[in-house]
Amino acid sequence: VQLQASGGGLVQTGGSRRLSCAVSGTILSINTMGWYRRAPGKQRELVADISSGGNTDYANVVKGRFTISRDNVKDTVYLQMNSLKPEDTAVYYCKVNLGVYAHDYWGQGTQVTVSS
Repeated sequence: VQLQASGGGLVQTGGSRRLSCAVSGTILSINTMGWYRRAPGKQRELVADISSGGNTDYANVVKGRFTISRDNVKDTVYLQMNSLKPEDTAVYYCKVNLGVYAHDYWGQGTQVTVSS
């Protein structure tokens, strides 16, 4: 199983960015898909996740600005980030939980830098 994250880059304060994470390989079922981030000097934290049924959960600091979605045909999870702030600067990682044994798999991370 491989996760390929993309969409990171440099964006100005107030701007938008869309991250994508495509899952490939032998996949029987995808349970929860999510995005985490690690800012410089901080621990990795949950940004948002989405269940197989479409239920979503967001960190308080991104509610109303970020939207997570998934395409179950393409096995891809997205994170639409709007009204970006410098404190959103971080490496963003996607994570998926697969199969009946609920194994977690992580993507390689994509850097998002928000300039002030």
